[in-house]
Amino acid sequence: MSERRRDNKNRILRSGESQRKDGRYADDGIDTIGKKMTVCELYAKQNRHRGNVRYNTTQGRKRLMRLLESDKLGSCPIDGVRPSDAKEWALRMKERGMSYKTISNDKRSLKAAFYTAIQDDCIRKNPFDFQLNTVIEDDTEPKVPLTAEQEESLLSFMQSDSVYQKYRDEVVILLGTGLRISELCGLTENDIDLESRTITVDHQLLRNAETGYYIEKPKTQSGVRKIPMSEKVYEALEHTLENRKSTKSPVIDGYSNFLFLNRDGCPKVAANYDNMFRGLAKKYNKSHEEALPKVMTPHTLRHTFCTNLANAGMNPKALQYIMGHSDITMTLNYYAHVNFNSARAEMKRLLP
Repeated sequence: MSERRRDNKNRILRSGESQRKDGRYADDGIDTIGKKMTVCELYAKQNRHRGNVRYNTTQGRKRLMRLLESDKLGSCPIDGVRPSDAKEWALRMKERGMSYKTISNDKRSLKAAFYTAIQDDCIRKNPFDFQLNTVIEDDTEPKVPLTAEQEESLLSFMQSDSVYQKYRDEVVILLGTGLRISELCGLTENDIDLESRTITVDHQLLRNAETGYYIEKPKTQSGVRKIPMSEKVYEALEHTLENRKSTKSPVIDGYSNFLFLNRDGCPKVAANYDNMFRGLAKKYNKSHEEALPKVMTPHTLRHTFCTNLANAGMNPKALQYIMGHSDITMTLNYYAHVNFNSARAEMKRLLP
């Protein structure tokens, strides 16, 4: 049996591949036509092969394609893109005012596209295979949960405030269930079972400027779940149902009788809550020495809920189910602050 051919770094050469004396590889086995497609063409090809996606994903792809078309990277042949070019692209996106998170997401999409080109034998290496934080600073504001004192103080403030009192039940529900805001917006009377004290989550309500309101199923099967009600959540939902407007909400993709409506009788969406939370935090901070977290959004309450249960020692798989996480790693991140004392307490609780 003949010995497999290797290059000067002892890497096994592919069939038909050779290495020149100067160390460069010959194009044998490389798709000489495919390697000349532009980055825009590669990205479009990647998107065509993964067409069954949600509306928000489609819009994100269009945005990234527009960025590529307006940037010199988009017209480059893929075999001419080097890691330094990809890093320069990241720097240009930062100069255009894009956030670190957005650049990171776009980089991940481009890395996936170039990986496909590698699989198709168009190129050998992935120019987007680098750590973004080595090129630009990760200035993302960290997610900070509310402390127990802040939770109590915030709810007390809302109870006595003439403007924000009417939103208190929604905040109690978010703090006590960990619902995503789109899941809260999608809740209907049929999703609430006061007798068994459970909330059924199997859809979410969204809205965009082009098509208006629409219903989406959870991204993964993990998002479909039933959430038990705490006593506080039960009281908040009972109060919500008792005080709902008599006006029926519109039917959206077969769903009706939404719980939370705006002044026009239409279901609330994430944008309504984002605005409410900004105003709430601003007013609260004016009269309290300890300010709320700098980033105060509906997701802050979901983050707080998960952090509280993790700190209380809830079984990670149970917490993963309640949160609707498809990946246990996401859930385990909330257990990151375990110390010796908490570890010792857990061992005493579990071991004889």
